[in-house]
Amino acid sequence: MAEPGDEIGIVGALVRSAFLVNAVYAESGREYGLTPQQGQLLCVLMGKAYGMGELGATLGLAKSSLTGLVDRTERNGLVRRDADPKDMRAVRVALTQQGRQLAEEFYVETCRRVAELPAGLNAAERDTLASLLGRIVEDNAVPMVFLEPDCGSTVR
Repeated sequence: MAEPGDEIGIVGALVRSAFLVNAVYAESGREYGLTPQQGQLLCVLMGKAYGMGELGATLGLAKSSLTGLVDRTERNGLVRRDADPKDMRAVRVALTQQGRQLAEEFYVETCRRVAELPAGLNAAERDTLASLLGRIVEDNAVPMVFLEPDCGSTVR
């Protein structure tokens, strides 16, 4: 329990929360042989295939960084590049069958671990936290980078 004067402010709480979630993501990734960036890529692609420009914007990566990430993940047999039917000069990145299976396993495990983070909060506090963080995400137009799981509702 925090002592009086030990409370952290909103900036510290948000930054430290981001570090906490990133650490969980990295730990899950290591167990599945993925870098955190590859884990993010696979989770984003679970919803649909993306064009490279769209994928770069979603992940917040420069073109060269994204190309390297997709190249490495493709070499591992987890994603493939398909011709874009609307623009023959462009490609869309999609999960392979192996990539989809790994993405789903990684997603479930990461979701389980993240859902455990607020275990010390009661149901009403978790709902309030989700609502407030959801507003911050929406107000800042954060792209969908992780499917909206139902797994958090099981940890009450």
